[in-house]
Formats: sequence, structure tokens, C-alpha cells
Amino acid sequence: MKAIVILGDGMADEPLPELGGKTPLAYADTPNMDTIARAGRCGLLRTVPAGFEPGSDIANLSVLGYDPREYYTGRGPLEAVNMGVDLNPEDIAYRCNLVTVRDGVMEDFSAGHISSEEGEELISALDARLDGVTLFSGISYRNLLVVRGGEGAVTTPPHDIVGQEIAGFLPEGIDAGLLRRCMEESREVLDAHPLNTRRIAEGGLPATMIWPWSGGRKPALPDFAEKYGCSGGMISAVDLLNGIARCAGMQVIDVPGATGFLDTDYEAKARYAIEALETLEFVYMHVEAPDEAGHMGSIEEKVRAIERLDAVTGMILEEVEGTIAVLPDHYTPIRLRTHTADPVPFAVLGKGIDSTGSYSEKEAAKGSFGTMEGTEFLSMLLS
Repeated sequence: MKAIVILGDGMADEPLPELGGKTPLAYADTPNMDTIARAGRCGLLRTVPAGFEPGSDIANLSVLGYDPREYYTGRGPLEAVNMGVDLNPEDIAYRCNLVTVRDGVMEDFSAGHISSEEGEELISALDARLDGVTLFSGISYRNLLVVRGGEGAVTTPPHDIVGQEIAGFLPEGIDAGLLRRCMEESREVLDAHPLNTRRIAEGGLPATMIWPWSGGRKPALPDFAEKYGCSGGMISAVDLLNGIARCAGMQVIDVPGATGFLDTDYEAKARYAIEALETLEFVYMHVEAPDEAGHMGSIEEKVRAIERLDAVTGMILEEVEGTIAVLPDHYTPIRLRTHTADPVPFAVLGKGIDSTGSYSEKEAAKGSFGTMEGTEFLSMLLS
């Protein structure tokens, strides 16, 4: 028996007056997701345990069956694992965004979705200038800052404070002094960098500073194959998801054209997932685009991302015989432009049939699965 999870990051949302009171998921044309709901069963999944921030790290650990209350240490170390950064037991790894802050306000958490090549150039310049930390370039604005022998800090995700003054959200705790100094010094380095001058001249947003957040030590996850008795693979363009997979001993499947943004190659992801299921028993296909659209506050792009994901869901329905599930990891409401912890809608084909007629937040709430805990989901799916 084969099984696949099709996960649209941040796909769930609130009803919007611009869409006639529908959510983007309910408004979008999704015949293939609707088929899964209509020919299968639906429910809600509580992916964020009480007391945790509703991030993709927490939510995807839950969906994969790794209880964040037991295994979560921070987002940074998970991304470090996928980037091949060696962490000693005493090191703290922080996710490090290149951001645009002007007049003390977080204007953009991604520096205008700066390219990976540009990000690498800026991170290299910063690493040469900032003392007490080591910086590693990643994909686009998503980079890494490591404090050797660090103790940790309380930080805020930059996508949570877009449009707000940053003064009340700077790091606190033992590493805070070092992190704040590096953030301030990064302003000077980036302000003088010719790449930013060029971006401004071309009408783009400059990367004005770094923003470290979600630091932690390297986690130890139980092996996926031992936990579930089957082989598993991960398809994602995001270091976080691939880092979780590597920590769990899953196969990380690289897909050319997968970007982690709106322009990702949906069809390539689906093709690689279908091919992977020839040798693997389970594949987790993660698509970041709906979440990015939610952070942008773009209704149009979110609907488009959902519809593009639905189109390749049709490819999977045609080719895969087995259990097929579709769900988001968390809500990313257009109104808020950040995550919330509401239970997310899911639909599963291959685990019986209920009376659900289509796939949406409202319809899934009527499903026969009821509301499940996130950590129970994959055991159900693979049983």
C-alpha cells in the first residue's frame, strides 16, 4: 500500500468579503481536492499544541507524528541539518532572515523575496564583518546564524510583525546582547553594499538588516522507518521541511524548479512524488506557495496557488493507487498576514467515505473524523 500527503502550506484562511464570504480554499476551483473529500473522509487537525507558536516547524512536526512538546528545540537547527551545517551539542542555530526595516518599521520580512544569489552575496559580506557568530546562506531570504556555545534567546518571527515598529520585538534573554549587536552592525554593512544600491535603482526592496529568530540546539528524532514500519520521502523546497526529514531518516528528494515561492514548479513536484512512490511507501509533498501568498496579503495569488496545487493533485489521483491526503499545516489568513493555530481541514481518500461534498474549512468541520490531534494523523494514515 502506498500513501501520500499533499500539504499546501498555510492554505487555510478566514472568510473574506472580497470573495463573497468564502475562504480562498472554498472560493478556488478545486475539483480534485473536492474528489478526495467526496470519495473519502474529512476532519479537522489540531497541528499546534497549546502554548506553542503556530509556525510551520511546530505544525509539520505534528503532522509527521513528532510531538513538538517532546522533540522541538527551534526552527534554526532543523534548517541547519538540511544545509549541512555541523552543530556541536552546545551550539545554538537561529533562522536568520534578510529583512527590510525602514524608519523602525518591519516593511518586509523577506527583503522583497531577494534571490538566493543576492542573499549569498550579502550573507558572505556580513559573515566577514560580524564577530561572535557564523552566518550561512540558504535559499532567498532564509539564512542561518550560529552562536557557538550559545545559551538561547526569546525572539519573534519577522513575518508576525510586518507593518509594526520593531523596537518592542527585539531579542531578549542570554544571547540577546550579541544578537542585537549583530543586527545593528548588519545595518551598516548592508547600507553600504552596492547590491542594495542596485536593487533600489531597479525598484526593488533593499535588505537593510538581519533578523535572527527561533534558535535552538540540534534535535534527535526517532527514525521514520522504525516509527511507522515503512519507508518515507520528503519533497519540499524549504530547508525546514527537509531538515525535519533528514533528522527523521527520511529520503530527501530534490526537485529541479522547486523554489519555495509562488513560481515553484508544481508539475515537477507531482511527477517526482509519483516516481518516488515506485520505490518508497510514503511521500510527503510540501508546497510553500499558499503560505507566501498569505504573508503577502494577496487574495489573488493565494487562490491561484491553491488552484495550481489542485491541478497537480489531479495528476496524483490518476497515477497513485493508495491513500491520498490533502491538508494545510496551519492557517495563514490574508487579513492577518501571519499564522494562527486554528485546527486545519483535511481530506483523506482510502480510509472510508463520509457525507462531505467538497473540500474547505467549513465542509471539513462536518467530516466523520471530527477533530484529531496532529500527532495522531500519520499513524491513522499509514495504519
